[in-house]
This record gives sequence, structure tokens and C-alpha cells, in this order.
Amino acid sequence: MSRHERAESELTLTERARRRQLIEATVELVADRGYAGTSLSRIAERAGITKAAVLYHFPSKDAVVRAAHEHVLTALTTQVGAAVEAADPAQGPAAYIRSMIGHLREHPRHTRMITEAMTSEAAERQPAERWQPLAQILEAAARATGERTPLDVRTLAIIIGGGIDAIVAEQLTDPSYDTAAAAEELVDLVRAKLSP
Repeated sequence: MSRHERAESELTLTERARRRQLIEATVELVADRGYAGTSLSRIAERAGITKAAVLYHFPSKDAVVRAAHEHVLTALTTQVGAAVEAADPAQGPAAYIRSMIGHLREHPRHTRMITEAMTSEAAERQPAERWQPLAQILEAAARATGERTPLDVRTLAIIIGGGIDAIVAEQLTDPSYDTAAAAEELVDLVRAKLSP
């Protein structure tokens, strides 16, 4: 097993710290310069180490970008998951929308990292991975609110995802855009759809 294939738990404290440093440097670079403007040399420079040291931890640019993408997705899904878990099922969609938009507003570099990783050749995209968790939240909310009409949760989840993307994108181009108010508008639209 190569050092690149070792589990996180098998790495030394120093190796884990260096990997975190490289991941953070990569998030910053991809957010600032885009995927194409990020290289192993620039990652090394941003982290204050040699390119050989980067290659010790990651076999390629794509590998470190994937690790950075996973890092920001984990941060996002952890926060959103906690918000949804804390809400009762009927309020799950609202908690999802508010926490998703709130996290992305508070972490614009994460937003740019996610966007860049999704559009780069390094990304492995599975659309269902995005809409299925929200569809489950919507199903639980529909049951909790007594929804009697059939609900196409897949389509509704895709629409909500698109709305979130548009709100976050607008805030990236116009930092004064009120994403909290926009999130409430989206919550109101979803509530209307879920009302019995």
C-alpha cells in the first residue's frame, strides 16, 4: 500500500496536519484562480513547501483537488445535516434551505471550490447524490404535514437545488444581495407546495 492509499487514521499527526494544510491551500487557490489556474507548484507555494512535498501526500493535482472538494462537501453536509436533524420533519426542508444557503454565504471559497470541482475534469458527478437526500427530507415533510396529493419529490428537490444555486451565484456576483431573505422566499414557496 502506497502512502497515498493509507487511511487517514494510519497517518501520523504531522502527516494529517500537512494534508489539511495542503487541502486548505488548494481550496483557496481554486477559489481564487479556478481549477485551470491551480497547479501543484502553486499549491506548494501557497502552503510554503516544495512541490515534492505536495507529491508525497497527493499523487497528482486531481487528487488534491478531489480531497479539497471532499473537504468542503463534508463541511457543508455536516452543517446541513445537523440543522435538518435538529428540526422536526415538517420543518426539514426549511432547515435544509436555510442552512445550505447560510453555509455557502458564510464560506464563499467553499462555494467557488464546489463550483470549480463540479465543472473540472477531476469531478465525478452523480446528480442523484445531490437530489436524493433532499427528496427524502421532502417525503418526511409531506408525511408530517399530511400531504394528500402525490408529490414528485425528485423534481421538487431538483428545483430547490436550482433555486439554491441561483441564490448563491447571485450573492457571489453581488455581495450585497440578501441571501437570507431569498432563502425565506424559497422556504415560503416550498411550504406552499407541501401544504395539504
